Amino acid sequence: MTAILELSSAVRTRRSDMGLTQTALSKLCGLSRATINQLENCTIKDLSLTRVATLLGTLGLSVTVSAPRTKSRPNPNTKSSALDIAARTSSVSYRVAIAADQLHEVFTTDNMPAIWSPHVFTLLEEAPVSLLASVVEELHTERGIERSQVWTRMRALARQLKSSRALWL
Repeated sequence: MTAILELSSAVRTRRSDMGLTQTALSKLCGLSRATINQLENCTIKDLSLTRVATLLGTLGLSVTVSAPRTKSRPNPNTKSSALDIAARTSSVSYRVAIAADQLHEVFTTDNMPAIWSPHVFTLLEEAPVSLLASVVEELHTERGIERSQVWTRMRALARQLKSSRALWL
C-alpha cells in the first residue's frame, strides 16, 4: 500500500470510529475540511509533514518511518496494557484506584458506578488522545469490541460527566 493510501485509510477509519465528521475534525486540528476530504479521498496534491503530524496527533495516531516489515518474534518483555496505563493515569489524584478490568467495564457496558466518575472524567478530559486510542484498539483487538462502539461510549460518558474537551463536543 502506498503511503498516501495508508494515511488516507488510517485517517478516515479513525475519524469515523471516533464519530467525528470531517468538519469536527477540521476544527480540532486546525486544517480545512476540504484538506481532510482531499486526504481521505487521495486527491490531495501536497500536505506538509507538520500538517500531517498535527492531524494524526489529533486522532491519536503518529507517523513512523521504518524498514520494511518482517515477521518477528513477540517481545517477551511486553509493556503494560493500554487499559492498565489508562487506569493508572486516571487514578493518580485519587485515594482509591480504578483497576483496568473496572475501566474495561465502564467503556463496554452501560454500568459506571458513581465511585469511578471522577476517574473516568479525568481520563476523558486530560489523557492524551493517543492513550484513549490505544485503549480502544486494545478493546477491539483483544476483546473483539467494535472501535466505533467504544468511541461512542467514551463520547457518551464525556457528555454525561460534562467534559469541556473539544474532542467530545
